[in-house]
Amino acid sequence: MDFVNGAVAHRLRFGGGRGQDIAKAMGLRGGKTPNIIDATAGLGRDSFLLASLGAQVTMIERSEKMHALLVQGMERAAAEGGELREIIGRMTLLKGDAKDLLPEVSGEAILIDPMHPPRKSSALVKLELRQVREIVGNDDDAADLVRLALRHALNRVVLKWPAKADPIQGIRPCTHQILGKTTRYDVFMTGQG
Repeated sequence: MDFVNGAVAHRLRFGGGRGQDIAKAMGLRGGKTPNIIDATAGLGRDSFLLASLGAQVTMIERSEKMHALLVQGMERAAAEGGELREIIGRMTLLKGDAKDLLPEVSGEAILIDPMHPPRKSSALVKLELRQVREIVGNDDDAADLVRLALRHALNRVVLKWPAKADPIQGIRPCTHQILGKTTRYDVFMTGQG
């Protein structure tokens, strides 16, 4: 996990701020900055981006190995000081299964980015994401996690999903979508907040 260099650093400098699709989907607009729970932290990139935009982000990772890699990456970024330390300071990392932890934490918006289904095309997924799948496996319980999140999010649940993938079976239709070139954000407004 590298929050200092590479793709994350580039996205921090040139990503487009609150105009990015993920920021819009999570509700960072009109001066609002919701408290966010990233229920499937993975590489931590989305959490880092959202924290760079001012959000307090609680990250949940159930894979012991991914959690350890996130801890190391966050420590390296915080050690850099300055803006990176401030961003990392808005990120809290919890180890465990989001299905167990969501009832215990509070967030206005919950982000769920489960392992995506195999592509229909022959294009190979980036090596980095293939390695993540090797570490965390498949998220066969994604529908259960979305349903649980819908009961606990104060304002919204956002499912990050491939733009052309079929919807996850067993969850209600989303309120609206934000479509990107390769990714879509299915937004489920909960109206509890």
